[in-house]
Amino acid sequence: MITDRRLFLKAGAAVLPSRFAFATPSDKKVRIGIVGGGFGSDFHFHEHPNCVVAAVSDLRPDRRNHLMQVYRCSQSYDSLEKLLLDKSIDAVFCATPAPLHLDHVSKTLQAGKHVMSAVPAVVGTLDDCRKLLEVVKASGLNYMMAETSYYHQGVITARRFQQEQKFGRIFSAEAEYHHPGLESLYFDAAGNRTWRYGLAPMHYPTHCTAMLLGVTGERLTQVSCIGWGDDDPILRDNVYKNPFWGETALFKTNRGTAFRVQVYWRGAVRGTERGQWLGTRMSMFLPHPNGLGPILIRETATQEKDNGGFVRRASELENYKQPRWWATPLLPEAMRHDSGHEGSHTFLADEFIQSILEHRRPAVDVNEAVAYTAPGIVAHDSALRGGELLRVPQFAKV
Repeated sequence: MITDRRLFLKAGAAVLPSRFAFATPSDKKVRIGIVGGGFGSDFHFHEHPNCVVAAVSDLRPDRRNHLMQVYRCSQSYDSLEKLLLDKSIDAVFCATPAPLHLDHVSKTLQAGKHVMSAVPAVVGTLDDCRKLLEVVKASGLNYMMAETSYYHQGVITARRFQQEQKFGRIFSAEAEYHHPGLESLYFDAAGNRTWRYGLAPMHYPTHCTAMLLGVTGERLTQVSCIGWGDDDPILRDNVYKNPFWGETALFKTNRGTAFRVQVYWRGAVRGTERGQWLGTRMSMFLPHPNGLGPILIRETATQEKDNGGFVRRASELENYKQPRWWATPLLPEAMRHDSGHEGSHTFLADEFIQSILEHRRPAVDVNEAVAYTAPGIVAHDSALRGGELLRVPQFAKV
């Protein structure tokens, strides 16, 4: 089993994987268990040359059967706890309800298995973030959060541009996650409320926060957030005591960058997960649901006059053709196809497996996961206080 704790980085180590490394050929196999027959069924682990899906699990028999068919796996368990007793399993993907992530990750690590968790890292409090950091540190094992936005094709491009210094200085950024229609997931087949019923928008921030922090490595330090809601019964009666359908936050980073984040569950908006980065030399805009983009804007040396007669440097607009990174050798050959959430699912599966084989932290390790998640907890608190400017705590790296 690939679980030797001595192989992994000690607390405070500042070593991260290359973000654009080619998949490394190896004869080793990571035996993984998949828990969660909804979201967990779409990550193509069985296509990775160094991975074996050894077992699957879900509380519902129909979802267990679906996982077995998708991953061509003959072994199933009716609970995470039973799967964790299987000593042949090296790692587990916990694609389980968000409020259970801390508990399920803790149990998995304590069972001596590496873990990839669906987003967000926790649903709850800043103290839950601290507990997650502590349990990962104590385990000495690999934790990864499966943040899809980190591997959106446009975000991979933005990360490359940033490393190549093409933006100059990014001084402002924006990210939007608009997802009307999620109310269909508020009840299960039996009519019972699911964990999504009434969830605060900013308690699910990572699809947005990853678009800046996963590109520049900054940290969010302050926030003012405004929420909006109505008299819908869902907002008057939910376990989260959340009164908002949508929340808009303005963050400040440790480098002084302004970062606007919108997470909306309702409204006259089209669904989107997108970002934009404004720089001193170049700006990048991911496709907008209104039909614009992707676009690059570059400052030139040419002088022009605006319609008020003022002289300025001209900017060039380029309709940018986004590379399909999933079709390149960044992935093992069998995984070079489009996948869920802007081609991110195969990248997430590959990065988790490769990080274990290469005895290194994954790209979205526990430090990144908490940095993406905790600011949303504070932002929601700000919205409950009418937009009060609040400090976002910084956690020591593990």
